[in-house]
Amino acid sequence: MTYRTFSHRARPGYPVAVTKSRYPYAPDEFDAPAPQGAPVGVHRSPRSRWSKTWPFLLVAVVFAGLAYGGVSLLSGGGEATPQAQSTEPAAEESPTTSEEPSEEPAETEEPTDTESEEPADDESPEAPDIDALLEVADPSAFVRVLNDGGPSGSAGAGKEALDGRGFTNVTAEDFPGDSGASGNVVWYTENRSDTAAAVAAILGIPAEQVTQETLRSGDVMVVITTELTPAG
Repeated sequence: MTYRTFSHRARPGYPVAVTKSRYPYAPDEFDAPAPQGAPVGVHRSPRSRWSKTWPFLLVAVVFAGLAYGGVSLLSGGGEATPQAQSTEPAAEESPTTSEEPSEEPAETEEPTDTESEEPADDESPEAPDIDALLEVADPSAFVRVLNDGGPSGSAGAGKEALDGRGFTNVTAEDFPGDSGASGNVVWYTENRSDTAAAVAAILGIPAEQVTQETLRSGDVMVVITTELTPAG
């Protein structure tokens, strides 16, 4: 039995034993052994992962740059209108310097002090018209002037003031006990209000201190508890 070397569809350099009677193909160039030193089993080396991915990264970077440029272009055009609008309020703020005249009315408040003083003069009670009161009074009415804690001689001073105005029936004495009056007062019986008003005006007693009371004696009673100030 004879053998021959067969290298078809096999790795170069590795002999395969095949019988001649079973080999159906005619001899060709692949049946000859490779020359000594020729390259055996040459294949293309596999590609690295970076060589496979860098084209996709390049495309992504390019598209990202284009997108950023388009957004910045659009946003740059939109910002122009706010800048133009922002200049308008700046022009409106300039009139703030016109607030200075507002300080002038503060200086004109001085006349308010004079206005407040005028009512004070009006509030002072007007001096009663003694002559008019005497025209409706009864100078012959019985008037009692009583000192109830006032300065010594107040009752006598009151009698003299009434006598000097034409009253003819006036007595002066101390009050028997405590009258309970607060301040100088004038009490009168019924139908003697006009005479009591004239007596109070002569002795300088306010009209609000003149009241009608029930008296045991006399038509008008003057009770002095503080210093008496008769009218001049």
